[in-house]
Amino acid sequence: MDSLNLFPSEKASPASTDSAWSVLEVTMRAKQLVEGGLGTLWVRGEVTGFKKYPSGHWYFSLRDTQAQIKCMMWQTDNRRMKPPEEGTQVFVAARPTVWEEKGELRLTVKQLIPTKTGGTWQLKLDQARAALQKDGLLDPGRKRRLPAYPLRIAVVTSIEGAALQDIISVIGRRWPSVELLVVPTRVQGEEAEGDICAALALVNRVPDLDLVIVGRGGGSREDLWAFNTESVARAVAALGVPVISAVGHETDISLTDLVADLRAPTPSAAAEAAVPDREAVSGMVGELARRIAQGLTRRTSVIAERLDRAGDRLHGSVVSLSDRAGARVAQLAAQLDALSPLRVLQRGYAVARGDDGQVLTRRAQFPPGREFRLTVQDGDVRGAAK
Repeated sequence: MDSLNLFPSEKASPASTDSAWSVLEVTMRAKQLVEGGLGTLWVRGEVTGFKKYPSGHWYFSLRDTQAQIKCMMWQTDNRRMKPPEEGTQVFVAARPTVWEEKGELRLTVKQLIPTKTGGTWQLKLDQARAALQKDGLLDPGRKRRLPAYPLRIAVVTSIEGAALQDIISVIGRRWPSVELLVVPTRVQGEEAEGDICAALALVNRVPDLDLVIVGRGGGSREDLWAFNTESVARAVAALGVPVISAVGHETDISLTDLVADLRAPTPSAAAEAAVPDREAVSGMVGELARRIAQGLTRRTSVIAERLDRAGDRLHGSVVSLSDRAGARVAQLAAQLDALSPLRVLQRGYAVARGDDGQVLTRRAQFPPGREFRLTVQDGDVRGAAK
């Protein structure tokens, strides 16, 4: 095919800026040449990025292993058709055109014939998934629990993407005491697969690591393809600590998401799942302190009441023992008093004693002339026997 000359000779070297082509003129001329020079074509490719808008129009891309092209199909042409599945190999009858506003080459599809076989990319994905499934790496039972309060987190992503900034911002706001280790890597392109595997191998050598976040921001399925490769999925599964995968948007699920311990729809969501919220933790600690204080107050009140009751019982016991002891002492005193010789003397009796203090109780103990003492109620009286 002859090369297309988009710039006629009269405008190839403008004498002034007024004679230069505008961007719109270039895209319009390109559109004329493409539509006039190519006509309707049959194109074979794999469907990716399919979207159906409320208007009924379809927008998607066709790709093979070396290139891709954007397509659109009007509602009037697709209304009796079932939307093709992602990764399906199709044949389309389409007219090439150029969208002036963005300068993009597109296919306006008139017919779409899906085949039963998947495209090359889909076949590779299915083969990788089957291999991982066979080795048990997709088993939900192998997923590990994330640490509640991590101290050191490794982030494997591109240092140039917005994903890293989102992660740093969210973690800095929620749990600023954590240590973040950024391991840079390519996240798309031909070298991304090997780069990511090397970065993950390096992470496995970091000491005292609690958690890993691996991923990137959103993009097309082609942009995310490195995270659908078997080697990257196995490298993620081989990490010695729990890992959060944050690849793509909420609707995109990669092989890395499936083997990771937790799948987050976005990098910001991954950061939120990785660390606690310090305000929530502060509130929890405050509530716990309040409950402990209330518990101690209740326990103290209960103990004080028990001590009061024990004191009352002890006091009552002491008083009771004292009363019983007093009564016993009085009883014994009365008994002693009743047995006291003084009581006998008070009734008019007397007791005779010799000089040695011996009580004289028989008449024979009073020979004539023996001196003795006679004890009466109020004292002693001396006398002698006759």
